[in-house]
Amino acid sequence: MAGERRHRILTGAPGIRIHAAEQGEGPLVLFVHGFPEGWHAWHHQLTAVADAGFRGVAIDVRGYGRSSKPTTIDSYRMLDHVDDNLGVVAALGEQSAIIVGHDWGAPIACNSALLRPDVFRAVAMLSVPYSPRGSRPPLEKMYALVDADHEFYMHYFQEPGRVEAEIEPDVRGWLWGMYLLASGNRPAASADFAAIPRGTRMRDGFPIEPSDPADYPEWLPRHEFDAIVEAFEYTGLTGPLNRYRNLDPDWHDLAAYAGQPIEVPALFIGGEFDGPTVWGGRAISRFPETLPRLTGAHILPGCGHWVQQERPDDVNRLLVEFLTGLAS
Repeated sequence: MAGERRHRILTGAPGIRIHAAEQGEGPLVLFVHGFPEGWHAWHHQLTAVADAGFRGVAIDVRGYGRSSKPTTIDSYRMLDHVDDNLGVVAALGEQSAIIVGHDWGAPIACNSALLRPDVFRAVAMLSVPYSPRGSRPPLEKMYALVDADHEFYMHYFQEPGRVEAEIEPDVRGWLWGMYLLASGNRPAASADFAAIPRGTRMRDGFPIEPSDPADYPEWLPRHEFDAIVEAFEYTGLTGPLNRYRNLDPDWHDLAAYAGQPIEVPALFIGGEFDGPTVWGGRAISRFPETLPRLTGAHILPGCGHWVQQERPDDVNRLLVEFLTGLAS
């Protein structure tokens, strides 16, 4: 059986506190969440991998939860996140880990495996497919994802304080809009959260949270959403948003790795209605070149962005198969 879940504070990069939830014994599996989430996004997977004979550890990424929250934008560069992951592995007394990431956690996991394959010996990515550094800065490439009358959400997030100003008066309402509109439960007639009409706020197109707990999606019960909201009401979202504000600086930092494949075993799981999976169609088609040791790429029908929460049984099965296959 999985055993008790334990919480602890570890050292990531020097001077950075990383909170982690740990369950099970065996080879280390490090889980890295995305935006706007926390370690709890992996609660289904922690039990599943522990039951399968692995040591699951899910962290609060810097800027989130009980982990450190540096105040400068450039403290959230990709290399800093990789350093945090290296520090966590060492703090746990391990030499290596299999790393699993969702949303922003997926590129963090991929770059950890790309830069330090000696430590991160396999990688699983959910939602966001691996795409090597290209010839143009990321923000420039993203203009093609919307028309001239709209602003792509990653551009919308760039100006410090802009989106924070619409979040802070009602953290709950903003998070509800993000979670619902990115999920497989998105109302058919709702606005596309990723394409904001110019001159409006992102939240102007967000739906209203239901008043009846029975109307919450099965994968996101009211009590779990309450906990998510409470965490961000304490911490705010500036640290998490600063990850987006380092897209182009990361491109410069990783110049030496332009076009490089990830050489460790890999797994991809996305959702049929998941924006990053849909936008990443070309990256997925290039997996034979960019992920030469890929064991499987799976698109879950009817699934939205919150893959491991919307479809925990499917994700657990695919993930455990991947993990156990590494030892065979």
